[in-house]
Amino acid sequence: MQNTIKTDFEQVLENNKDKIYRICKIYAANPIEPEDLFQKVTINLWKSFLSFENKSGINTWVYRIALNVCMRYKNKLENRDGKTIRLESIQFEPTASIPNNFQEERYKALYSCIHLLDEVDQSIVILSLDELPYKEISKITGLTENHIAVKMKRVRKVLLRCITAKLK
Repeated sequence: MQNTIKTDFEQVLENNKDKIYRICKIYAANPIEPEDLFQKVTINLWKSFLSFENKSGINTWVYRIALNVCMRYKNKLENRDGKTIRLESIQFEPTASIPNNFQEERYKALYSCIHLLDEVDQSIVILSLDELPYKEISKITGLTENHIAVKMKRVRKVLLRCITAKLK
């Protein structure tokens, strides 16, 4: 039985690892933190895996936990920022592929603009970028589909202005 649970968990993690990492990357303050956040999310998923009640889809449950862990982390970081010194100088650059500079610049602009949004808007944008329908985003965030549609319309305009200004 324990082996089956472990195998099931590993499959859920494998199916959702890219989505989890994207969420972690949005909430991370520097290039190294997404890996730490990913580990925190994984631990939280494992701790609550047996209590999953199938009231929502497993992917919805994973998104909800990932967003909650990342939001708590960001809030905790913001509350202690004045008390600690961050090591911003350490940079990790993967060497697996040579990025297209223009595309890399666009991604950086998008991520920096997303960081300017409030937490709820960040969550909605992240889920939308993963091409989730409003109905699924609604289940994850607890907001109504209508509210999400209105927020997305406003957020798109804000992001467009921000990205356009950064890429000029």
